[in-house]
Amino acid sequence: MADETPTSRKGKRGGGRAGRRGRVSGFGQPDWRIPINTDRPTEPLSAEGVACIHDGAMRILEEIGIEFFNAESRDILKEAGCKVDGERVFMGRAFVMEMVGKAPSSWTLTPRNLDRQLTMGDNHVLFGSVASPPNYWDLELGRKVPGTRAQCADLLRLTQFFNCMHFTSGYPVEPQDIHASIRHLDVMFDTLTLTDKVVHSYSLGKERVEDVMEMVRIAGGMTHEAFEARPHMFTNINSTSPLKHDEPMMDGWMRMARRNQGLVVTPFTLAGAMAPVTMAGAVAQSVAEALCAVALAQYIQPGVPCAIGTFTSNVDMKSGAPAFGTPEYMRATQMTGQMARFYELPMRASGVCAANVPDGQAMWETSNSLWSAIQSGTNMVYHAAGWLEGGLIASPEKFIMDCEVVQMIQRYLEPAIWSTEEEDVALDAIREVGSEGHFFGIDHTQDRYTTAFYQPIVSDWRNFEAFQDAGEVWTAERAHHTFKEILSQYEEPPMDVAIRDELAAFVAKRKEEGGAPTDF
Repeated sequence: MADETPTSRKGKRGGGRAGRRGRVSGFGQPDWRIPINTDRPTEPLSAEGVACIHDGAMRILEEIGIEFFNAESRDILKEAGCKVDGERVFMGRAFVMEMVGKAPSSWTLTPRNLDRQLTMGDNHVLFGSVASPPNYWDLELGRKVPGTRAQCADLLRLTQFFNCMHFTSGYPVEPQDIHASIRHLDVMFDTLTLTDKVVHSYSLGKERVEDVMEMVRIAGGMTHEAFEARPHMFTNINSTSPLKHDEPMMDGWMRMARRNQGLVVTPFTLAGAMAPVTMAGAVAQSVAEALCAVALAQYIQPGVPCAIGTFTSNVDMKSGAPAFGTPEYMRATQMTGQMARFYELPMRASGVCAANVPDGQAMWETSNSLWSAIQSGTNMVYHAAGWLEGGLIASPEKFIMDCEVVQMIQRYLEPAIWSTEEEDVALDAIREVGSEGHFFGIDHTQDRYTTAFYQPIVSDWRNFEAFQDAGEVWTAERAHHTFKEILSQYEEPPMDVAIRDELAAFVAKRKEEGGAPTDF
């Protein structure tokens, strides 16, 4: 395994064309591509507003402090010159800004399939699957059930199939039929064999992170040196708002930093519960909780790839339940986008909703959150497909319905739509038709009609009578049929048999050793 980049070894391969091409009879889909957002971002804050939130975040770090429950992280920050009082760490703004300034403004993620390399930053927009719901719902079951490995694998197949999904955000549903001590081993084996896209590791202590890094290295056929030369995977940690970073996530964060893998920190600040009820206060707190983790990573490994995330929303003040896709959520995302650009860091946002089933509420809340990500200049969109009940349910029907929205957004971002070349202005076509004809039959239309407009997956654009004649199948039902069709024709992406065997052997060995502790 002396290769310097992920590669396939010579020998018999598994998988086939369907896993690579993402085609199913009945509909096509756009080819794999990484959208670039050339729109000006929506910026609700004035320059003075940005300065106020920055000052607020710095004063939180200087005057109030952040609790770091991980003793090693406190020792490192004390060595760096920060004041440490018990578990609380105080950071001066000069130190924070010096450290944040070492982080790159963009970076790449290179999975085992080199054609699936991603750029994080530089106006690129990456979309990933739902991650971490403990429960599953589909139209056939008609009820919420604890997630299983089989359901998790099916959602991974959807992630691989859809070209608009660029990375796996984590377990698309928690497989609760696998013991927590070995869950990461089985799910990462499934992830690396059922997909060839960028993968994520949960930062939950030493064993999980080290195991996943080793499995990604094996899957890519890399030496340890090649693995650490550039990021091939990433982690996302959440602060324990308000103003805390826990023990296991910090452990994983530091281990990933030392090996030069991608780091994303996303405070979970729900205004009115875990953060101030005002969006400015919630964003300031979120920025403070994020930047202190970035500062720690940069002190450990200057230049390690980092990004800050936003998960700032509000609670329903009547029930205390999280609300998503709200006007406040959208503005908080836009505000955090301004702050990310101020610090010259890539940003992560999410596609989320509070709805319990894939209905109208689910789609308008998810659409609001996805569009706020685009408006904010977000680079990485977590949970872009499949999320329900505030992150407690994963649904394949919702996954496919969300992919419809994501594909529309990606089409919206294609420069071809607003191209103004001579053939796009189309004066010859307008002259040919004049004022009394139509454009259906002319060459200008016939040469372009198959690619001129977005073609839907599950949207039904027929009139009501045609809808009735076709059996009055509602959107979630159409999505369910599409889900089943994809599964029936799905083939795994290619993987060298020797690499697959090495992955399986590693999993078996780590299971014999007991996997990971489950005491946190």
